[in-house]
Amino acid sequence: MAAARQVIVVTGASSGFGRLTAVALARDGHAVAAGMRRTADRNAPAVAALHRLAAEEDLALSAVELDVRSQESADLAVGTVLDRYGRLDAVVHNAGHMVLGPAEAFTAEDLAAVYDVNVLGAQRVNRAALPHLRGQGSGLLVWVGSSSTRGGHPPFLAPYFAAKAAMDALAESYAAELIRFGIDTSIVVPGAFTSGTNHFANAGGPSDAVRDKAYEEPYGELRAGLTGRLNRLIPPDARAESVAGEIVRIVGLPAGRRPFRSHVDPSKDGSEVVSIVADRIRAEFYHRVGIEDLLSSTASL
Repeated sequence: MAAARQVIVVTGASSGFGRLTAVALARDGHAVAAGMRRTADRNAPAVAALHRLAAEEDLALSAVELDVRSQESADLAVGTVLDRYGRLDAVVHNAGHMVLGPAEAFTAEDLAAVYDVNVLGAQRVNRAALPHLRGQGSGLLVWVGSSSTRGGHPPFLAPYFAAKAAMDALAESYAAELIRFGIDTSIVVPGAFTSGTNHFANAGGPSDAVRDKAYEEPYGELRAGLTGRLNRLIPPDARAESVAGEIVRIVGLPAGRRPFRSHVDPSKDGSEVVSIVADRIRAEFYHRVGIEDLLSSTASL
C-alpha cells in the first residue's frame, strides 16, 4: 500500500538517479517537483518528456526550475513548490556532477566548481527549504551520497569523491541539528552504476590540459579501461532503478523510523562494512558526551 501523499522536491532530476527517483515517487502516489536547471532550453526535452509521462499516467509530477548553484534559484524553486502544493514535506539531495582526470590537473577553481554543485548546492536548497520544514515541525532530508566515501574506490575521480565525502559530513551534522525539529535524515549510498545514469557519460575534466597529458604515458591505458574494470564488479542484473526504489521505501516509512544510512551497492566495495563501524562510533561518542537525544533510533546498527 502506498504511503500517505507527501510533497517532495528532487534536485538534479533531468536524468539518472534524480529522474528515476522523481518518477518512482510520483508513481507511489506522492506529489513531486523535479528540480532541474535550464528548463526552457537545454533541458526542455527532459521537461516535456516528464510532463507527457505525468499526463499519461495521471501523476502529480512536474518540473521546477532549480539551479543549485544559485541561492536565488533555490529560493524561487521552493517558493514555486509551496505555491503549487501548499506545503513541502521532503527534499531529495541528488544534484551532482562527476569529473574524471588526474587530481593535479584540476585547478583550485575546478575543485571549487565540483564542490559548488555537490555540497554548496545542497546547502542552498536546505536554506530555502528548512525554514518551512522547521516551522511545521516535520520533514525529511534524503541525501544521495556515494560508496566512495567509505568504500574502495579508484583513482582519477578525486574532486568528485572529495565533494561527496564533504556532503556526507554535512548530512551527518544536519541530522543531529534537525532532529529536535522533527526532521528526519537518511543518507542513501549508491555504489558504482556505470549504466542507467549519465554520471560517466557527462563527466567533466580538468582545465589544465598540459598536466592532464603528462599522465597519459604512465596511466593512459589504465584510465581508458577504468569503466570496464568497474563494470566487471557489477552484477549483470544491477539496475540504477534500485536506488530510486530504496528512496521510495524510505519516504514511505514512519517518521523517526527511517534508516540513517542505507546502501545500494551491487559491487560490494566495502562501504557498508566501514559505515557500520563508523556510525556506531558516532553513536557511542554522542552517548559519551551526553547528547544521545540527537540520535535517531536508527543511527547505528
